[in-house]
Amino acid sequence: MPHAHGTAAGAHRDRLVGVFALTLVVFLIELVGGLVSNSLALLADAGHMFTDVAGIGLALLAIWFAGRPANGGRTFGYLRLEILAAVVNAVLLFGVCAFILVEAWRRLSEPPEIATGLMLAVAVLGLAANAVSLFLLRRAQGESLNMRGAYLEVMGDFAGSAAVIGAAVVIGVTGWTPADAIASALIGLLIIPRTWHLLREAVDVLLEATPRGVDLAEVRSHILRATGVADIHDLHAWTITSGLNVLSAHVVLREGASPPDVLDELCRCLSGDFDIEHSTFQLESPDRTRLEEAPHA
Repeated sequence: MPHAHGTAAGAHRDRLVGVFALTLVVFLIELVGGLVSNSLALLADAGHMFTDVAGIGLALLAIWFAGRPANGGRTFGYLRLEILAAVVNAVLLFGVCAFILVEAWRRLSEPPEIATGLMLAVAVLGLAANAVSLFLLRRAQGESLNMRGAYLEVMGDFAGSAAVIGAAVVIGVTGWTPADAIASALIGLLIIPRTWHLLREAVDVLLEATPRGVDLAEVRSHILRATGVADIHDLHAWTITSGLNVLSAHVVLREGASPPDVLDELCRCLSGDFDIEHSTFQLESPDRTRLEEAPHA
């Protein structure tokens, strides 16, 4: 069963736990610092940190559920929860972006007094913590949408802390307080495109789209070149969760072909050339094709 191999996110669970702990500490520090210094940029970054705490917590919960065994009611177990966690993370991020942009617009017309010294100190601490988190997730984010969601959230925080530092320096040197609102708006705008990309990939998985990086026409061509294969139809490839692509197809055999040999060759081909470890083939004789009611691939 595919769940026996574990998930891409589960392999990096310990790193994600470390990032969760760092993010929680920085969120609390930025929240208090933002309230005391009256900095919207710092509060915006704290708000983003809060969604990170919730989002990474959801990711860890999804990893835990994904490790539970499959059963008769859920033959793939709970692997899809990782993708649902990525969707929830994206929705949370969009909500935070909207709040930040609206509040930044309001503050541009009425800039408040800001304690730039405290604002700068907290932002530098946040930047350092986010740099450590990015280092911990740098490899995992390329293997799992769940981990990529966490990575993008931390990257947004890193950029946000840099923006807060820039705003604190501008206000401290020039006294121009609108820089705080502009920095917070920049934080919101930086988050949007990455969040959209994450949401689009997660929705593709939920819609069982062909996995990214898998050319179905090339897969068909490889299968047709296999010894003993006459034709193929009802070819489908999709993703269960990040790192677990699956494929199914109806394969028409030539007269005299050895089914075990054909299966062995097809599985080697898909595993070696397309990184598809879990494939299901229905082997058919040529006279079976006419009985298929609706071949559509």
